[in-house]
Amino acid sequence: MSAIDEAYVIKQYGDSHSTYSIAKELGTYPKKIERILKKNGHKLRGKAEAQSLAIKSGRTKHPTKGKNRTEEEKLKISLGTEKRWREMSVKQKKKISQDARKRWKEISPEKKRSMQESAGRALRLAAVEGSKAEKSLKKSLTKAGYGVELHKKDLIEGNFEIDLFLPELNTIIEIDGPQHFMPVFGESKLRETIKFDSIKNGLLIGKGFCVIRVKYMCRHISQSVERRLWELIFSEIKKIEKKFPAKHKRFIEVEINND
Repeated sequence: MSAIDEAYVIKQYGDSHSTYSIAKELGTYPKKIERILKKNGHKLRGKAEAQSLAIKSGRTKHPTKGKNRTEEEKLKISLGTEKRWREMSVKQKKKISQDARKRWKEISPEKKRSMQESAGRALRLAAVEGSKAEKSLKKSLTKAGYGVELHKKDLIEGNFEIDLFLPELNTIIEIDGPQHFMPVFGESKLRETIKFDSIKNGLLIGKGFCVIRVKYMCRHISQSVERRLWELIFSEIKKIEKKFPAKHKRFIEVEINND
């Protein structure tokens, strides 16, 4: 085998070619190309970066673009993502959180305002149509034979709207996103939200309703999150159905997250 032109290898790699494509062109194997690059002080690209460059250059197609996944495939991917998160160490999760805070600090004030405006629009849309979690839960409850009213008003005095109302069980379900317990829109807004929720809970329980509050920690809803949310709520509903709780036990708080 003739000697490999190391300068050519470095140039090709610098032009966004992969070690695999360079090796194929020169009739060798990728590990040898990697050794040449490392010997000359070049840091190798990660798999994600290499794939991104290959897609941008047109040398390869996006692995999922234009493809419709089956429901089974979507669930499998979703469960796999959650499994990886559960298996992470506390140190790894902490690093992810620290990296997220660092990225937030690096975003310009203009970009932050834009993101907050987008979040605000999403909340306003959810107020009219219901959030994805609310609609998913309503669908599951209806399928199970329960009567459900979305965004019910006038159950109690004041300007209060109920996320999900189960009239047959005299039960309320509230889905609380991060803005209910984190300063997404500032500390002042958070204090107002906590106060509002506390008054709402008291009025509902005082009227004889059972209140289930879901602390919804997931950033997006996947099929596995939908399944776990349903299992969580269904378990509580069956208990209420079996025996309606005494007044001091009519506030039920559950949590769903990526752990």
